[in-house]
Amino acid sequence: MNQAKPLWLSESNLALAADLYQLTMMAGYRQVCPERQATFELFVRRLPPGRACLIACGLEQVVHYLQNLHFEAEQIDFLRGLPTFAQAKEEFWQYLQSFTFMGELWAIPEGTPIFANQPILRVRGSITETQLIESYLLSVINAQTIVASKAAKVVQAACGKPVFEFGLRRAHGPQAAIAAARAAYIAGFAGTSNVVASELLQIPVVGTMAHSWVMSFTSEEVALKRFRQIYPQAALLIDTYDTTGGAKLACQTGPHLSSVRIDSGDLLAQSKSVRAILDANDQGKTTIQVSGDLNEEIIAGLERDSAPIDIYALGTELVVSRDAPSLSLVYKLVAVKDGADGWMGVAKASEGKQTLACAKQIYRQIASDGSYSKDIVAVDNEEMAGQALLQKIMEGGKLVGELPGLDQIRAYCASAKRALGSDYFQIIQNDQVDSKPPQYTIELSRKLADAQKIFVH
Repeated sequence: MNQAKPLWLSESNLALAADLYQLTMMAGYRQVCPERQATFELFVRRLPPGRACLIACGLEQVVHYLQNLHFEAEQIDFLRGLPTFAQAKEEFWQYLQSFTFMGELWAIPEGTPIFANQPILRVRGSITETQLIESYLLSVINAQTIVASKAAKVVQAACGKPVFEFGLRRAHGPQAAIAAARAAYIAGFAGTSNVVASELLQIPVVGTMAHSWVMSFTSEEVALKRFRQIYPQAALLIDTYDTTGGAKLACQTGPHLSSVRIDSGDLLAQSKSVRAILDANDQGKTTIQVSGDLNEEIIAGLERDSAPIDIYALGTELVVSRDAPSLSLVYKLVAVKDGADGWMGVAKASEGKQTLACAKQIYRQIASDGSYSKDIVAVDNEEMAGQALLQKIMEGGKLVGELPGLDQIRAYCASAKRALGSDYFQIIQNDQVDSKPPQYTIELSRKLADAQKIFVH
């Protein structure tokens, strides 16, 4: 009988979380150039619409992957049985039996604002190991960076009011939902409704109630009273039938009502009406939460109109980043080395997909007031003025220092956003001439620019 499969990755099957061509190239490299060393960089070709920058995110999960990457015997047997590997040498299978990641990992700290064509990660090691990890790294960094970048815009639109992530049911699977909760928290969200994300990551968890609770009782009045009897400080959902009527019934559940939530309708008009009802019933300290397909544009509009809303909650629009759901994220070979020979820069020259040769470092120059002034992208061994963004994370497959905690990353992200400036997180209307994204200054060092001349055709 067929057994139900959860389709969850674990530390035992990470090695097969790859595209087939990475494994076929590994087998080929072992036959023709087993000693070749390679440097790959992961970067975004271009910023997506509506984004003036991105927030780098996902490094910790990359490290976990590299630390636990290995092949189990049954995985090797599976690969052996594929027709593609019929001509693979026995040495390749022996190599996989003892395979672990032994390379270097350099990365921009999570929470850092980044721009197009800047390496987020740099990986150096044998060409076999650096090739294998391509798809997993792209998947992890793409998923969290796109959500963190969206979340940063939402946080700014909310003007300092708490924003919560409610996206588990709308994410592309439960694993994606956990990653989204993490990324949103780093970018400034106050918490999540996702209980497993809270348990794993120690993120504050929040929640109210569903319309089904109200609908399961004989009346809305009974439903709200019963819920508050069990959870005195809970937020009551008041829009199952009629929002203003629900607000009045919520006030009747007793004094010191903590919060109410509105999940539908004209949120500006309804929040004003509910605020008036709460104040008239001595519930002046009761907060108003709103949800229901919110995004940064809707929130910004509500704030401009002085809506009496205290808390926002986002699901779908955030966790799938509906307006910009993907990145042009790539992982490209930038340098190779054979034996005692020195490193040689390599670049892709395909039309529209050109890359910059050589391993690189980013130097972020900071003005006297602490704001970011410009970036210089240089060859990795150049000494330039500014803060070097790429930091060594792993050497010889081992961590070189402790990873920061989630709250430390979150605090760093907040300071980095301030240093870049709020203009980079404003709402950009692509159809409006007067809504242009700010242009951050990025320069190539002369040495890096000169290294590209050999690849110009």
